[in-house]
Amino acid sequence: MPRTKKKNNFEKDLKRLEEISILLEDNEIGLDDALALYEEGIKLSKNCVKKLNDAQLKITELKKDLSEISSDT
Repeated sequence: MPRTKKKNNFEKDLKRLEEISILLEDNEIGLDDALALYEEGIKLSKNCVKKLNDAQLKITELKKDLSEISSDT
């Protein structure tokens, strides 16, 4: 069964990163707000990269399992 909660969190984080990027490019926010958004963006980026790395590891493990099953027959 797919884990929609994790997918939604990833999608939500990615969407927020896009929003932050637009806000920072707008140049109509103060320095303090820009720094806070930048910090939030860094945290979200780290979370997204971790989720992507975890997904890549899972796919690698599944491929290995599939290849072991194929070689057993």
